[in-house]
Amino acid sequence: MSSTTYGDISPRTAAYAEKELLKRAIPFLVLEKFGQSKPLPANNSKTIVFRRYSALPFAPTVLAEGVTPTSLTLSKTDIPCTLNQYGSIVTITDIIMDTHEDDVLMESIELLGEQAAQMIETMRWGILAAGSNVYWANGGATNAVNTPITRDLQRRVTRGLKNQNTEQITKVIKSTPAWGTEQVAKAFIGLCHPDCEADIRNMVGADGKSIFVPVEKYGSMVPFENEIGKVEDVRYLSSTIFTPLLGAGGAKGAMIGSGANADVYRILYVGANAYGIVALRGQYALTPMVVNPKPSDSDPMAQRGKVSWKAMQGAVILNDAWMAQLQVACTA
Repeated sequence: MSSTTYGDISPRTAAYAEKELLKRAIPFLVLEKFGQSKPLPANNSKTIVFRRYSALPFAPTVLAEGVTPTSLTLSKTDIPCTLNQYGSIVTITDIIMDTHEDDVLMESIELLGEQAAQMIETMRWGILAAGSNVYWANGGATNAVNTPITRDLQRRVTRGLKNQNTEQITKVIKSTPAWGTEQVAKAFIGLCHPDCEADIRNMVGADGKSIFVPVEKYGSMVPFENEIGKVEDVRYLSSTIFTPLLGAGGAKGAMIGSGANADVYRILYVGANAYGIVALRGQYALTPMVVNPKPSDSDPMAQRGKVSWKAMQGAVILNDAWMAQLQVACTA
């Protein structure tokens, strides 16, 4: 088969492979849903620009009879996001392709799809977890943290977001390989590690009764992938990608810890337009490539083939005040 931009597969087969890659990626794409998202355009540069408009002044303006008021000018801030190329490659031998009972090519594509999502989400988490709007469960620094999340701590965070006029999430990226958005019930989103789930489920009100609503009791509201439930106006989603800071807290006591100190878990609360990402879906988001075993100078007996993917990706915080990080410990 003649060589194409997708290796030894046709553009039609590559489109199918890309769709399969993205299908397996979707369950791992938690951060993908809630940022200001842009699809990657064709023939793109290495920089994509996100734009934020400032709110207009709202001090009461009394109009004089017959006098046109002074016109206002929109104020905008352009925030550039530098893209980097990410990717991975798997080697398949000719013997495996000839004798293995499973479809090794499709298995490779599916595994690479999962890996692509996890790699891109890890990159995004590293950028967003470096935000400066931080709350601590106790004390005033990371090295003091050794208590779990409570309703009052959550309220501290959401009150801070509301005081910054942070809008709650009302639309998200669809759970399909194609790029697009859909409307959802408004809420702040809390992103956490699975170790935090038990403490979130155990949150109680002033009367000591549970205030956690699990997804199975949502009724008509459709849960997101990875969602565990909601507390007041926060919907919580968990992923192992949202890693803790091992042993970074205070004396661990009854908390999960490394050595004598508590592990510190960062729960990220986000509102609308808090951060920007390049969507890992759509026509140009991810490029699959397949090279079948064939004779070459480096492989004269055609013993090795390759399956790979690559993608141009980036993420950026658009407004630190519209997202907040709560650092907590988790009950062992």
